[in-house]
Amino acid sequence: MLDLKRIEENPGELTAMLKRRHADSIDIGALLEIIEQRKTTQQELDSARSERNQASKAIGGLIAEGKQEEAERRKAQVRSLGDHIAELETRYESLTARVQESVLDLPNWIDPEVPTGKDAEDNQVLRVEGKRPSFDFKPLPHFEIGEKLGILDFEGGVRLAGSRFYSYRGLAARLERAIINFMLDLHTTHSGYEEVFVPMLIADEGMYTTGQFPKFRGEYYSLDRDGLSLIPTAEVPLVNLYRDQIVPEEDLPIAVTAATSCFRREAGAAGKDTRGLVRVHQFQKVELVRLVHPEKSADAHEAMLGHAEDVLRRLGLHYRVVLLCSGDMGATAVRTYDIEVWMPGLDRWLEISSVSNCEEYQARRGKIRFKGKQSKDRPAFVHTLNGSGVAAGRCMIAIMENFQRADGTFDVPAALRPYLEANI
Repeated sequence: MLDLKRIEENPGELTAMLKRRHADSIDIGALLEIIEQRKTTQQELDSARSERNQASKAIGGLIAEGKQEEAERRKAQVRSLGDHIAELETRYESLTARVQESVLDLPNWIDPEVPTGKDAEDNQVLRVEGKRPSFDFKPLPHFEIGEKLGILDFEGGVRLAGSRFYSYRGLAARLERAIINFMLDLHTTHSGYEEVFVPMLIADEGMYTTGQFPKFRGEYYSLDRDGLSLIPTAEVPLVNLYRDQIVPEEDLPIAVTAATSCFRREAGAAGKDTRGLVRVHQFQKVELVRLVHPEKSADAHEAMLGHAEDVLRRLGLHYRVVLLCSGDMGATAVRTYDIEVWMPGLDRWLEISSVSNCEEYQARRGKIRFKGKQSKDRPAFVHTLNGSGVAAGRCMIAIMENFQRADGTFDVPAALRPYLEANI
């Protein structure tokens, strides 16, 4: 959520940000009008309360002086002011709710270094890492490899739950489990994250905190009767562990990780990536979340990018780092890096990790603050960061495509073999 004071003082900055995000259909004029109405109502309310207090104080003195008639007039004035104040309070509460509703729909500010652009075509490739694999045969896409080996069962998934669901068999199930364990060990042992187990369901308030609700409610699976949703990413529960909390400054930074299933409707994906595991409704992912002091969030963002890259580097995968443009970023982020892995069978790059700095946007929505040791130190909002560390299913299909053999099998990277304990 954006700082309302900053919006009031710099409406032009908000307009410029929305234009860069290609979200300028949002009616800023209506929002500013409601803000002004609320401000005027607050002033009227303060004035009426002050007038009532003065009238109340005068009544005792008038009675003591024997001015009973004047005292009765003042009592009537107090009653009338009370009714007026009640009306103003109702109006103020209504306007506040409308302001909050409007502000919740606004995306985050944009880091000055983010390139201006409309979509993925305008993203900036920062660097390319690793060696692109070469083959003396035509490389197959992962879904053909998996089906021939009998380890990816797409028909079974459809029978169980419908389109864009799948089932793993044998090696695929064990390989994804090995990838997840490898990543968790790497992040906890080498990068200082605490592993956390979290529920796969989250209360609606949690989805508001991290920015999925209200604007993107239709993109997720909800249990309306219970006010719960299936999590789209472990970012949601990990951030919400600290909702409505004041963290001692000495406890920062907080770094947590979790491996969970993630659930998404992929409502806008009709006709896209209909074969394989690129775009599905349920997938496994290891998520990284950090809560940091505002002065440290830029450095933390670079560090988290390095933590995600370390996974791909140790697996020997060819990847590139991309800085997303203003129109391609998620609404909650001020700056986002995507890591894209090369898929020789699909003959294209595929996002395998997204690492974002949300600054205080989520912390404001969830009231997540920190406080220094001194009594004079006032609580301030933390900065939150999140990143895939990485998507396990996409990591597995990248391994299948990049390390495939001519006979239709594939090699397993050395880093995973201790976890898998199998010859392929």
